[in-house]
Amino acid sequence: MADPSTTAPSTNDASKTAKPAPKPQNPALKMMGLPNIRLKLPSRNWLIFLTITGSFTGALLYDRREKRRAQQKWCELVAHIAKEPLPVEESRRKLTVFLAAPPGDGLRSAREHFKEYVKPILVAAALDYDVVEGRREGDVRAKFAEVIRRERREGGELSVAPLTGGEGAEGGKSKEEVIAEARKAIGVRDEPGPRGDLVIGRHTWKEYVRGLHEGWLGPIDSPPEPESMTALEEPLVPAVPAVPAVETPEQAETPTETPAEEKKETEEKKENKKPAGPTPAYISTADYASQSLSPSLPATLEGSAPIPFPHLLGFLNTPIRIYRFLNRRHVADSVGRDVAALVLASQARPYTEGPVSDNSDSDSPVDGSNTTAYEQQTQLAHEEQDWHKSVHKKDETNPDKEREWLDDVVLDPRIAGRMQRYVLSEEEEARAQRIAEGVEYIRGEERPPHVPFWQQVWIKYGYGEDPEVAKRKPIYGNIENETE
Repeated sequence: MADPSTTAPSTNDASKTAKPAPKPQNPALKMMGLPNIRLKLPSRNWLIFLTITGSFTGALLYDRREKRRAQQKWCELVAHIAKEPLPVEESRRKLTVFLAAPPGDGLRSAREHFKEYVKPILVAAALDYDVVEGRREGDVRAKFAEVIRRERREGGELSVAPLTGGEGAEGGKSKEEVIAEARKAIGVRDEPGPRGDLVIGRHTWKEYVRGLHEGWLGPIDSPPEPESMTALEEPLVPAVPAVPAVETPEQAETPTETPAEEKKETEEKKENKKPAGPTPAYISTADYASQSLSPSLPATLEGSAPIPFPHLLGFLNTPIRIYRFLNRRHVADSVGRDVAALVLASQARPYTEGPVSDNSDSDSPVDGSNTTAYEQQTQLAHEEQDWHKSVHKKDETNPDKEREWLDDVVLDPRIAGRMQRYVLSEEEEARAQRIAEGVEYIRGEERPPHVPFWQQVWIKYGYGEDPEVAKRKPIYGNIENETE
């Protein structure tokens, strides 16, 4: 028999002996106490994880960079307006922004959309703006119609309602009226120039058009309520005679509330818990043709700009929402173009009208005599597909109730023909393209030199000084007459 000690080694022993010796660590790194890290390729699972996270991060960073560039382009296009001198007796040109809570969501998302895409351009142009907000369906329509009715009263139309008063009224006058009177007393006037309306979202656009017609075609005072409804709201309550009670000395010291006061408090609590809905419309869409125009109606209404507001809800729509999250640069460019056109107000055109096609989603005209479609009816119509399904449900208890968001956009030719939209002229489009390419800068200024990234970080953390800030520092001479 063969000696076991002289037999050939096994396969495992051969693989162990075939392993190369580890490479010795750098003596300098070893003396510093650093571990001996050997580089090797990651495993299959790590490669999948790093590929997915790296791709998503790269797409996100690219989108945010292009979004900032698009917003910077439109901000630089309108920034020269902020540099224009303004007399001390004039207040800045003011725009009106209409925004409402999107269907199925709260007002915060609409506010964030305004602050992220619209407000930077308004701030770059140093323009003032008023915001008309709506928390529920019909709020924007009611507020806008009331603004128009107030304008008609100021124009001299007879009205039973007083001209003063409103939300935040103090002594019969609202805060806005007090400020307007104070400015008029000291001789401050508005800056001459066109105003404009920024309407964010399809749902707000529908309410805007509805309120525009209600304000100019409807009555200036609220119509009287039906007598049957008034009788139901005021039920007869038999009067109960009050019986005087004998108070003891202890009861006289502690104040007690009467049943009438307790009832009043409970009613106030109920009113606080249940917020009142918007004011019903003064006129229906079917009565547009039979109404006469207001004498205060101008020949051309202020220009408007419908701003897209992509808003999608639902867990099953997560892939679409991720795609939109990674393509916000397109929204920034589209919104920036519309806002810049309204801010510059260099070119305005009336909304177009034409024959209705078979595949058109616009509704028929008011009178029904001819088939005419207006551009206002199809503005941002694609956004209705993203609305939550709960919004499309009709009210079963009151099926005849008007729904500004669901009903078709009905236009009167007399109002639709006076509406106009601001667009960018060819000259401004070419200048925006040159700004994007870096050839041109703000009108009347030269583009500042490029600052490297390391220098920006160096200045940001206090180790250096911005060259532009150093140029603006005053240079003092030899004040104390010191001699060298």
